[in-house]
Amino acid sequence: MRHAVIRRKLGKVDRVLDKAIDAAEMPGAVVLATQRREGELLEHASVRGLAVVRPERIPMARETIFDLASLTKVVATSTALMWLCHEGQVGLDDPVAKFIPAFGERGKEGVTLRHLLTHSSGLKPWRAFHEDLLAREKKKGVQIVGTPEAREWVLSSIHRSALVHEPGTAAVYGDLDMIVLGEVIGAAPHQSLDAFCNERIFGPLGLKHTGFVPLAQAEAPEAVRRGFAATENCPWRGRILWGEVHDPNASVMGGVAGHAGLFSSADDLLRFGHAILDTWHERGDPLPRETLRSFLTRQNLPENSDWALGWDTPTTGASSAGQHFSAHSVGHLGFTGTSLWIDLEADAVVVMLTNRVHLVSKKSRFTLRAEIHDLVRDAFAA
Repeated sequence: MRHAVIRRKLGKVDRVLDKAIDAAEMPGAVVLATQRREGELLEHASVRGLAVVRPERIPMARETIFDLASLTKVVATSTALMWLCHEGQVGLDDPVAKFIPAFGERGKEGVTLRHLLTHSSGLKPWRAFHEDLLAREKKKGVQIVGTPEAREWVLSSIHRSALVHEPGTAAVYGDLDMIVLGEVIGAAPHQSLDAFCNERIFGPLGLKHTGFVPLAQAEAPEAVRRGFAATENCPWRGRILWGEVHDPNASVMGGVAGHAGLFSSADDLLRFGHAILDTWHERGDPLPRETLRSFLTRQNLPENSDWALGWDTPTTGASSAGQHFSAHSVGHLGFTGTSLWIDLEADAVVVMLTNRVHLVSKKSRFTLRAEIHDLVRDAFAA
């Protein structure tokens, strides 16, 4: 009887997703969720709509690979920093300038790795580097976007920038913090961000469909590209992005950056979430337990900030986590329509991947994530 009630309630997930697809809020979605309860693993999967609308119509599949956008910040960058901290190669309160000497100018000498991970560094949250580089490209008459020269220009621009507030006095979510952390990862072990993540995170955890897609590989054979969900019809690139990073600054940096550029499938993200929960609940040690615990704990930097180390936590009032995730939960969103939330206390994971920026007539409701989370968690509680 209980399982029948759970199945009936979970049917609402498909109906809500179908309604959002019919309203042109997104072409399609994959939702995977699990929760351990009373010795049983409850599971749910929804696969709806289309992965690609144009140049051809391709149905969504459970194994479809998505541009994760800002989920890169936690799945790749924060997890890589966690390993480096565990191994003693970096310390959370080390100044960034210890690893990138050029960064320590114009008042930034006191900015630490902890400041970057909690978005309290004082760096400007975002800058349209792609527009600056496109203008330079037009002026010089040669390709700059996507080259090592473009990557170095972006990093040097951040190094030369001034802070907008004192480190630790405000938490302002942005991309520049994570771009710098991606550079730190490359400097500390002398290994590029993508190579480090492949070797230390994705490979060991069995994430077979997770990785960065450098622009040099974006022109993949048609058979390979058909496995990806398409994103925006980009005006400045003049094409539908399909198997190519959506984020403009990650694109001009060559497709590999600390803030965006990672691609993955729903099953891989679910496996990643399970690795976190297994480590937290001492069912194994796929990740370094004590360091993981510190990374998933609110830092109160500044006081009352909701940020853990790289990870967001549920906020009071309206939260993308919905109403049923406990205070001991962590998660993150991605602009392309992706999200991952993990309830450490309830032993639950919800992965929601959509391609909401792909040829839709209007922007999707960010409240859709909270609605789906509430439906899933309410069903599992039946």
